[in-house]
Amino acid sequence: MRRTASHLSHVVPLVATGLGTFLLVLAGLLAWYVEPRAERTSIDVDVTTVFTGTGSYFDTEKIKTVRDRKITITRQARGDVAASERSGNAVWDVATSVDTAKSLPAADPHDALQWTLERWVVDRRTNAPQHCCGEQPAFSGEAYLKFPFNLEKRTYTWWDNTLGDTVPLRFSGVTKVQGYEGYRFTGTVPATRTGSRLVPGRIVGLPNRSQVLAEEWYANHGIDLVADQHTGRVIYAAIGPRKTLRAPGSDKDATVLLDSRRIAFTPDSQRGQVALARDDNDRLTLLGTTLPIVAGGLGVLLVAAGLVLVVRGRGGRPEPEGVERPDPDTSPTTLETSTM
Repeated sequence: MRRTASHLSHVVPLVATGLGTFLLVLAGLLAWYVEPRAERTSIDVDVTTVFTGTGSYFDTEKIKTVRDRKITITRQARGDVAASERSGNAVWDVATSVDTAKSLPAADPHDALQWTLERWVVDRRTNAPQHCCGEQPAFSGEAYLKFPFNLEKRTYTWWDNTLGDTVPLRFSGVTKVQGYEGYRFTGTVPATRTGSRLVPGRIVGLPNRSQVLAEEWYANHGIDLVADQHTGRVIYAAIGPRKTLRAPGSDKDATVLLDSRRIAFTPDSQRGQVALARDDNDRLTLLGTTLPIVAGGLGVLLVAAGLVLVVRGRGGRPEPEGVERPDPDTSPTTLETSTM
């Protein structure tokens, strides 16, 4: 029995110290290795966001621009998991539809006022564009569908797919969307020529010409984005697109194809993006803060307890089995002293 107790008195401190050391190492790995590597853009996404607003657009049936009409933009981002795993990047296919009240619900994308399909490829860690995997078109800049992780209070370059170039978005403060805090970035796009289109001459003020290679121009009254600071997920977006046609060489808009001062995320889209941002942050907080604190705290307690048990064990070791300590009342020293 004494041997068992002695054995336990040696083993328990070692187990406590070893387990505590393991937990301390685990806490460090979670905080400085696992959590940073968990900051990766998802590849298995399937997210739809909807913008609504009012404005003007060119009605092809009436062959004129109609005003004060509802405009809806629907964007679906779906991850190509197989291509992402092969390349190590985030590969998303993005379909964007611009609709009027007449084309919703759209049974065919070609019924929409405008419909585009893009393939977005970025580095999962930095959000930098990667030119591979069938990327279309060739993107640049720091942000498009999302911002990089751990946003700073500075200007970022945002890819405007209509412009076909980047736009500087300046940090404009901290704001809340559906009660959730994010960083706000804003900017505008001055009128810029983006291409040309063959149209009847009368559409651009040249009735005597049957066909004219008109100039396409684009501007944006205001880009207003709010993103989660940690993950870079966009939780609110508003744009003010203006697309027009001009006669060749003219400096004046002849026909408005699309114009709205503000088309913004619907409340449902805001709530959906906020919920995703919360989930992302909860997961990263668990890996980078909660678990390391718990593991580190338990580790310190176990190491301390183990060391205390070791010290106590050394100061009061039991006698080896079979050896009895002399009785002070019958020891030779005691007898000699009492008979002197």
